[in-house]
Amino acid sequence: MTGGTDTRSGPAPAPNHICAWYSDDRTWASLVSGFLAPALERGERLYYFADATDPDAVLSALADQGMDVRRARAQGRLDVFTADDTYLASGPFDPDAMVGQWHDATAQALADGCTGLRAIGEMSWCARDVPGADRLLEYELRIHGEVFAKLPRLSALCLYDRRLIPDADTAVLTGAHRAVPVAPSGEAPPARPPLRALPHPHAPGLVLEGALDHDGRGTTRGAVAALSRMAADGDVELDLSELDFVDVVGAGMLSEAARALPAGRSLRISGAPATLHRLLGLFPELRAGLKVV
Repeated sequence: MTGGTDTRSGPAPAPNHICAWYSDDRTWASLVSGFLAPALERGERLYYFADATDPDAVLSALADQGMDVRRARAQGRLDVFTADDTYLASGPFDPDAMVGQWHDATAQALADGCTGLRAIGEMSWCARDVPGADRLLEYELRIHGEVFAKLPRLSALCLYDRRLIPDADTAVLTGAHRAVPVAPSGEAPPARPPLRALPHPHAPGLVLEGALDHDGRGTTRGAVAALSRMAADGDVELDLSELDFVDVVGAGMLSEAARALPAGRSLRISGAPATLHRLLGLFPELRAGLKVV
């Protein structure tokens, strides 16, 4: 299962912000060791951000897979943190703080002589009663452009435990990555959400797929929050070419995102479906801040 296709000429770069879901400990251990062990041989620094898993269990699993954990830790090449140390270090989850943490941690790894930084994050904290957890989709949508597109020496794997996170949330959040690994053998992926939002492949902005209506309202809120806060010098792009339908509330939320952008910037919409054109004709006040091309 993959995200949108990059249509520019030449081979697409390997994605450095990926995700996976799992439902048992064996699959978890395989994903973790498969992502981290090769990077240790390449001279990268490795971080693991644990939530439901005890940090000692992470180290034991890596050692069981043949990694020299003691040596890696002694060299400052491997560390295990908790969600409270990282995602929730500021108290309520704050996407802006996490963006800064990624830049600082990558710069420090390179300054220490490592060839890069590779990290795994357990996202199960989003299913707990954590302040700011409702901003996780905004974060996943923003960091493609604000972090990973700017830091080619950084790679990260977001892990979604289906035993702890509802499948509907897993589908939306994994769908926000431009590349998703194949599901574990024999395990069906979560059902496709009514509305999928993923980062735009070429510019600050998003691609929406499905229907912008009541069934996808939670995804719409996350997408609007991401659009209104995206760091960009010019307009923010919104590709709706794979969107089938927009209701009036959805159109109003797009208008809200456009009005939240700094002065002089607009939300540039391409591939708008016929329903959005009709709504903008009926309610011209919704056009404020929108450029429909």
